[in-house]
Amino acid sequence: MQPRNMSMSGVVDLAAVKAAGEAKQKAEQARAEAARTGQAPVSGARLVFDVDEAGFQQDVLQRSTEVPVVIDFWAEWCEPCKQLGPLLERLAAEYAGKFVLAKIDVDANQMLFQQFGVQGIPAVFAVVAGQPIPLFQGAAPEAQIRQVLDQLVQAAEQQFGIVGAPVDAQAAGEQPAAETPAPVGPYDALLEAANQALDSGDLGGAIQAYKNVLSDDPANPEATLGLAQAELLQRVQDLDPQAVRKEAAENPADVQAQIRAADLDLVGGHVEDAFGRLVDAVKQTAGDDREAARLRLLELFEVIGADDPRVTAARTALARVLF
Repeated sequence: MQPRNMSMSGVVDLAAVKAAGEAKQKAEQARAEAARTGQAPVSGARLVFDVDEAGFQQDVLQRSTEVPVVIDFWAEWCEPCKQLGPLLERLAAEYAGKFVLAKIDVDANQMLFQQFGVQGIPAVFAVVAGQPIPLFQGAAPEAQIRQVLDQLVQAAEQQFGIVGAPVDAQAAGEQPAAETPAPVGPYDALLEAANQALDSGDLGGAIQAYKNVLSDDPANPEATLGLAQAELLQRVQDLDPQAVRKEAAENPADVQAQIRAADLDLVGGHVEDAFGRLVDAVKQTAGDDREAARLRLLELFEVIGADDPRVTAARTALARVLF
């Protein structure tokens, strides 16, 4: 049996989780406000950009771990490209940061043209979690393009937990404003008590405290992630680590055994092992078992935090086995 005073110390930084969660919440609120007012709080300069071979790694591959990147292969001499390009740019602004648009001039970037296996232009691909996905070729009708983009956004969110965030148009090109002290939130005292309960091993108390916050504020990011951490610890507190690892080693096709072992890996600080175990489970299974492994992997991503490079690497690995 695991001791009751198990802690996420060394695995999760609650302060970092809180900051990341608040940023995510602000992004979601901005998108909701944009939908309500019909105005997209985005910057065309940030959502649509030219990419060359030198910047492809950073501008496309790395960025695709945070937001789907749609690639428009075009050339100056291509007449259909001149029709499709403005349409894609308009849709990038309309979708308000749910995807970004990278434009690649094939004449100036022959290596990328060949690596993607482009047969003709205009050609549109996407990159999600570092993995290329062909979308369509030619100047397709707008309704068809919208359908493809909707499917892309949905798949990125449901399969990888990748959700883009809106960009403040007024802030584009400006220097960041000086930081001001964050106001005290209405749930700070409750959250502090919940965090202390979590760190002290009072998992039942922590879970109830986080749920109390969420009952009034269902979108509260720190409570959501704190609850995920507490529930993770509760799942493993009565497990026999030796028995779990023995079962997982002897039954590699048993998805529930791999899930239990992954939970133990994460609590023990073996983050890459936990992620790798579940990516392998997704790769080797199908149907409900595959879905169970994928969903638990996404839950563990949330516990660690989307900005952690280990999460980024695991998202890329997950994309490779899913596509």
